[in-house]
Amino acid sequence: MVDVGAKAETAREAVASAAVRMKPATLALVAAGTGARGKGDVLATARIAAIAALKRTAEWIPLCHPVRVVGTDVELTLDRALPGVRVRVAVRAFDRTGVEMEAMVGAAAAALTVYDMVKGAERGVEVQAVRLEEKRGGKSGEWRRAAAGAARAGGAGRRVRRSVK
Repeated sequence: MVDVGAKAETAREAVASAAVRMKPATLALVAAGTGARGKGDVLATARIAAIAALKRTAEWIPLCHPVRVVGTDVELTLDRALPGVRVRVAVRAFDRTGVEMEAMVGAAAAALTVYDMVKGAERGVEVQAVRLEEKRGGKSGEWRRAAAGAARAGGAGRRVRRSVK
């Protein structure tokens, strides 16, 4: 593990996303709150899974430091254009290292839970694009993923510098 003992404790935040693509009929089960074969409220279960998983990220990722998570927001949105569910997880901490991994683990856990809840109706559901969208805090400052067109053109993201006076 990297020694972070000399680093200052600062406010940190990261946002990650994922998408779960499925057939419109499967999405209708999610919207109805039943899941496949009456498994229950897909979105509520996925939200709980995201929170539980992100709090245990250091157990999932071998060299990841445990961090003191102080808050999280989990958004699961039905997207008929996808069709499927879009996941967004924001994690906040006050610690010596960032929370990017916590946000991505939360997004992945939510997406996998959606899959688990609907796999009885459709095995071909796809978990797509688990990725960091933005991060703030620490020595490296802010970073945001570039717009979709810029990312396809080769720009993976941009560092946002704030002037310090």
